[in-house]
Amino acid sequence: MSDHGLAHCYSDPCSEREAAVIFNAARSGKPVSSAQQTLCSFLNAFLRTARCGKGLDQAVASRRTRSVNSRKTRELGSDTGFDCMGDWPQAKGLCAYLDLLERENALPRMILYNVNPADNYVFATVAGSFQNAQCPGKIQYGSAWWFLDQKDGIERQLNALSNTGLLSRFVGMVTDSRSFMSFARHEYFRRVLCNLLGTEMENGELPNELDLIGGMVRSICFENSRQFLSLELPGPTAQPTKNSAGDEGLP
Repeated sequence: MSDHGLAHCYSDPCSEREAAVIFNAARSGKPVSSAQQTLCSFLNAFLRTARCGKGLDQAVASRRTRSVNSRKTRELGSDTGFDCMGDWPQAKGLCAYLDLLERENALPRMILYNVNPADNYVFATVAGSFQNAQCPGKIQYGSAWWFLDQKDGIERQLNALSNTGLLSRFVGMVTDSRSFMSFARHEYFRRVLCNLLGTEMENGELPNELDLIGGMVRSICFENSRQFLSLELPGPTAQPTKNSAGDEGLP
């Protein structure tokens, strides 16, 4: 997989020749700020096109502003906690970029993450416009992330996805940190997911069928991501175990 963090999606048309001119100017020390977005557009499209046929996946994260407190950034360095949500328009550029790759039959499997909750329905519906029958859930609306991976943010993302798409194909929670303790967020996500679905079952908004809903929970929390990333389980498949209540649970 590759992970691309963008303020917004670059989609300006740019040929290889134009990109080479911009790149060579930058290497020679000439200012190219006005052409930076055009070059980024070319690089994004080129990298994804090159990887499309190799079975790789991409994650695209948009709409945040880094190091907004300049004094603290000077004192402590970058990536020290002084980032915030951004508010750039997303729909037009994101659609144009995905459509460019789709026209060239070079659109890889992709997960789209947003940082500002105002974009929830934009990202969910954009993802739904670029699916195909060869890979169910090919373009994913990714889980609540960064500022949003808390109960309210997770529930809003799940509701936006289930209201506009197919929740059962969702690849679930993400961990982008190298910290061992960050893996606890997967347990937190599972609890929020099950609480949300359980409440809807109690309210009669979902069928009160544990096998049906439980199977969907397992898919969201494990099976979908395994299939999406083409991962194989090591060794023999573990058998379900009995928990303290005598019920079958996940190994």
